[in-house]
Amino acid sequence: MIDLLALCAFNAAYAHAIDSDALERWPAFFTEDCHYRITHAENEREGLPAGIVYADSRAMLEDRIAALRVANIYERQSYRHLLGIPLVERADAESAEASTPFMVARIMASGQTELFATGVYRDRFVRHDGELRLASRVAVCDSTSTDTLLALPL
Repeated sequence: MIDLLALCAFNAAYAHAIDSDALERWPAFFTEDCHYRITHAENEREGLPAGIVYADSRAMLEDRIAALRVANIYERQSYRHLLGIPLVERADAESAEASTPFMVARIMASGQTELFATGVYRDRFVRHDGELRLASRVAVCDSTSTDTLLALPL
């Protein structure tokens, strides 16, 4: 059975990869044919599938990180994730569905720190080769206002 402790450990490792600027490790948290989307609560309530960020494969996530490192120009920044305890909605030996609240602070190169995003991850986990992976992660942000400097993954 995929349990709460395994989901907490997974989410901690996921956030650490982003927060420590180990972004090249981030796509490995997902299955090859994953779904990753960042949207806001209003879109979710209205059933609108469009997202601020959308990817339907690990290759798309890898491309996003490569673009961040090589092609995109943005002010240097980092994140600090604060994650709540996952609410496990369904779990068995091979898969689980859970919702996890998050808060993300953004730290700019100047040292300025601000609350950047709050919301909930809506996740579908699967066990792949004995390891947990995300088949789907939808980051549903509470605010409909999105900073155009959404460079790093949530």
